[in-house]
Amino acid sequence: MGSTKDMTAAARAGHGGQSERVIADALIDVASELRLIDVAELITLIRNDQEANLADLVNSSTELFYRNGALRYALSASFKAPWDATPEIALDMEFRYDRVSAFFRLTIGERRARIEIADILFDEDGLDDSAQVERLVVAFERARAPRNFAAAR
Repeated sequence: MGSTKDMTAAARAGHGGQSERVIADALIDVASELRLIDVAELITLIRNDQEANLADLVNSSTELFYRNGALRYALSASFKAPWDATPEIALDMEFRYDRVSAFFRLTIGERRARIEIADILFDEDGLDDSAQVERLVVAFERARAPRNFAAAR
């Protein structure tokens, strides 16, 4: 595991921006779906430590776009609700698929979302920075839920 952590640190230093971009692009639909949930309801769930209810809401949004269990809520959330600005919800998320594990925070505002990577782990040793980014891209592509023919119409 030590070598994997070293590779991950190198990936964040050398290609961290690329990895964040890959994850951000992969979560555009998920972030849009999460914005449909009433922000007051999300804040209430977070304030009252209703993790199971929050997990159900978040996971139902992710399962529309990703295979079951590939992308899920990691049981930690926070919010900012200043008087003079739009609230922001921050959700810790976990992606596990195709020998890749990514842990990150998804922050959603009214119009923007951002990703902060905590860690990315690969089950393969010896991947260079560009190979790690490529593995991340492929893992997210393969984890996508099959498109429903009726929904595509």
